[in-house]
Amino acid sequence: MSGNEPLRTPARLRTTPSWLITHTATHASRLVSDAFESVGARRYHFALLSALAEFGPASQAELGRRCSIDRSYVVEAVNELAESGYVLRTPDTADRRRNVITITPEGESALARFDAALGEAQDALLAPLSPAERKLLTTLMGRVFERQQQQTRRG
Repeated sequence: MSGNEPLRTPARLRTTPSWLITHTATHASRLVSDAFESVGARRYHFALLSALAEFGPASQAELGRRCSIDRSYVVEAVNELAESGYVLRTPDTADRRRNVITITPEGESALARFDAALGEAQDALLAPLSPAERKLLTTLMGRVFERQQQQTRRG
């Protein structure tokens, strides 16, 4: 083999879904991190603002569970979001030990910017696929994810 030929991945790997998912996820993670960084955000910011926009005000603990984010990271991310004016943190009237987090109008605007950046990353990742193939891939991966979530909840 000459030094100019590209290295080929073994067929056993290229036809193993877990290998493909793992290596594609690594690439996707890089694309998404770069996209969020370009708009001054991180994944946790996007996840937390998405949950607040969709489900409304929530405690930090609930946000962590809903977004599968460890408590310590939720606190750090909520602090950053509050400093940016994207969320309000107020004491829970039912339990003063808890805070309720609410998205602000500035947070809604930021989420729209984050959505646009994420969309560009998705387009770059899925460039080889048609719109129908993208939808099918998302549907199938969603089914795999839901099954994994169900098994995690049972276990």
